[in-house]
Amino acid sequence: MNEKDWNDPLDRTRFPVDEWALVENTTSSDDMGNTETLFAVGNGYVGMRGNMDEGRAGHVHGTFINGLHETWPIRHAEEAFGFARVGQTIVNVPDAKIIRLYVDDEPFILPEADLLDFCRTLDFREGALTRSIRWRTPSGKQVQVDSRRMVSFVDRHLGVIVYDVTVLDADASIAISSQLFNRQDGIDEFDQPPVEFEKGRAAKSDFDPRKAEAFTERVLQPKLKRAVGSRYTLGFRCTNSGMTVVAGIDHSIETENEWEQFTSLSDDLAKHVYRVKAKAGKRIRIVKNISYHSSRGVPTRELADRSDRTLDRAAAEGHEFAAQQQRDWLADFWDRTDVEVHGQPVVQQAVRWNLLQLAQASARADGQGVAAKGVSGTGYGGHYFWDTEIYVLPVLTYTSPIAARNALRFRHSILDNARMRAGELNQQGALFPWRTISGEESSAYYAAGTAQYHIDADIAFALTQYVAATGDTDFLTRGTIDILVETARMWADLGFWRSNGSERFHIHGVTGPDEYTTVVNDNLYTNVMARANLRSAALAVESLREHDPRSYEHMVARLSLDDDEVAEWTAAAAAMFIPFDPVLGIHPQDAQFLEKELWDLSKTGADQRPLLLHYHPLVIYRFQVIKQADVVLALFLQGDKFTAEEKKSDFDYYDPITTGDSTLSAVVQSIIAAEVGYSELALKYFMDGLFVDLADLHNNSADGVHIASTGGMWSALVFGFGGLRDHEGRFTVDPRLPQGWERLTYRIMINGTRVRVDVTEHDVTFTSEAVSTEAGSIVSFSVRGLDIVVTGAAPVTVALNHHGPRITGAPSTSAVEGSRRADGSLITASVPVSWAPEFEVAELTD
Repeated sequence: MNEKDWNDPLDRTRFPVDEWALVENTTSSDDMGNTETLFAVGNGYVGMRGNMDEGRAGHVHGTFINGLHETWPIRHAEEAFGFARVGQTIVNVPDAKIIRLYVDDEPFILPEADLLDFCRTLDFREGALTRSIRWRTPSGKQVQVDSRRMVSFVDRHLGVIVYDVTVLDADASIAISSQLFNRQDGIDEFDQPPVEFEKGRAAKSDFDPRKAEAFTERVLQPKLKRAVGSRYTLGFRCTNSGMTVVAGIDHSIETENEWEQFTSLSDDLAKHVYRVKAKAGKRIRIVKNISYHSSRGVPTRELADRSDRTLDRAAAEGHEFAAQQQRDWLADFWDRTDVEVHGQPVVQQAVRWNLLQLAQASARADGQGVAAKGVSGTGYGGHYFWDTEIYVLPVLTYTSPIAARNALRFRHSILDNARMRAGELNQQGALFPWRTISGEESSAYYAAGTAQYHIDADIAFALTQYVAATGDTDFLTRGTIDILVETARMWADLGFWRSNGSERFHIHGVTGPDEYTTVVNDNLYTNVMARANLRSAALAVESLREHDPRSYEHMVARLSLDDDEVAEWTAAAAAMFIPFDPVLGIHPQDAQFLEKELWDLSKTGADQRPLLLHYHPLVIYRFQVIKQADVVLALFLQGDKFTAEEKKSDFDYYDPITTGDSTLSAVVQSIIAAEVGYSELALKYFMDGLFVDLADLHNNSADGVHIASTGGMWSALVFGFGGLRDHEGRFTVDPRLPQGWERLTYRIMINGTRVRVDVTEHDVTFTSEAVSTEAGSIVSFSVRGLDIVVTGAAPVTVALNHHGPRITGAPSTSAVEGSRRADGSLITASVPVSWAPEFEVAELTD
């Protein structure tokens, strides 16, 4: 982001500021992929990209169901034992968004149309995408076209489109063609190729490992087609994965005009056409109810029956009822989740857009994971990563705990897969896949994938955090304690003891969060998080033994657990090796990290970023250069294990060599920058994370929303500027309100009680807002060492005489260059140069 516009990078003539909506006043084909992402609607189960209703021009016409995927064999150029074998990619399910309009047989094609007025709005309180257009036809007639698209949070299988057409100043012949089309495999009426095949051709010359893999064969095999009245149903089975999906559409028309209807049905396309003799000023309204149902293998005829029930219910209740349910659901969501940045309308709008995206990715996942792009695009193939547990689950745990519970249930559901994966890598316990949909490892590049063993500790961290915040110990008792036990077993087996004056527990051959440094020994983040994992597992086992002996016995029998194992976990945690360099006064990212030369990012041009698209991995691996926060992330998640001085020294060292090439980085850097005193830098990192998709700062928003960044944005506000910490069930608050912000308000749910926290320059106030019927109403906090108790009786206010140190500027590698390592060698910084020497060709002589 350019320095001049980092406070507000959007074009406000096109996207005006509205604290409760994203509004677009003019349309453009130049950034169609980005706006398709920005105006997507979804509920965590199904998502529809913000394509125009007419379904013609588009970057990626997409509708996605969480977890619905096709599989394909991963072909390694050089095979090795234990490599991932089966790739998984999200499927573009039949597109039900399409409603094509013809006036006097002239098609309405948005990029070519003479528009007198255009406005598109994603309303954060309505949970709906609306569009209002006034079109002048080639013959000069003016036509008003209004539409409303919604995916229900209440009924996760339901979508509703309301499409209104009014010829304003003349009579006209109107045709409206509502369609359901298999874009994954079919060729549409305008001979546009299937989306994935088109992407496959582009990918040959446009390398980007963040994009989804392209299919080369038919994915969706037709199994069912049915038309009854104005209702159509198409059913398919994925060729290799065997997963099934059924899409259904149902129609009604409301108009005073004369009309007739026609039907068309084939394997990949269902079409319902209304022909209307429209009178001037008389509206035509088409209501299109949409249903999606999917399964790992249930026959399509059964899914079709479910689809019919969804559509029957929607028709009986009406679209206005569905719209009101959506408003009510979102009103409750905002009561729990809203973060208010008073006096900052630009920030407020972006914050709420991010929070809505988080809901659209997770709210009705209902036992599936939360994909890196949610259900808004094909980026990363629809896979689930460790970012879910570290960036998304904290928000859900403190605002929508049932959604957090469901996401953790998904991890528990693939525990057997994780056990098998651990066995393949000669480990005991369980090793969760670094990227997956089905539960099997799907990362073809082990160095930056499978080697990220820290995912086990990340999942254990999220589970422990959830239980501490909600008091839901029953969740552990009913089986998820198995996650803690099996991940602790993996660490105890992976690590080893070494004595060099004192016994230390080491972990070798792993990769931390930083994918620019791979397969290392004693990665600090991994060791710190593994230590927490071992401790939480031991504590959970002992707590279960003490409080529920019967469940403890069942668990011991189920897992063949003995006391010696638990004792070993405790010992390994206590003796975990935490690297520290006394000469530089920092924690090395790993045992060899400081031996490398510094990469001088200040001399690396923007045209060479991100590094992964311009340098071979081996080049990157030879330098001290970081893709995303690694040590700095450990300082946040395990902050009570580091002193304030250590945090400042570590941040000063690692921040200048962190590229931010990953969208996971800015929000974490913002949190620690705020804590150690770089207040302006913290705000800039926050703004980078806040607008990463809205302003397409990483040039890949067209692939879908960066869901981890939306969750991280909440963390940057609540944990960073709001100062909340939640180490081992103890809740502390030490705010760092940015200069110029008048007030920050956030809400967190602890043990069934929702507490509102208001931070101003001079004080912080805690108010109990809502209490569940099953929980107590007392919540304890510590504010800069002062213990307080929040009850429903009255708000509690604590005076603040500062917001931490205020350090101007940002850390630089110049503070490190020229200093000496522990072995006396000089630390230098450089940028690798690409050499392309020219050779003279000698003439051949006889």
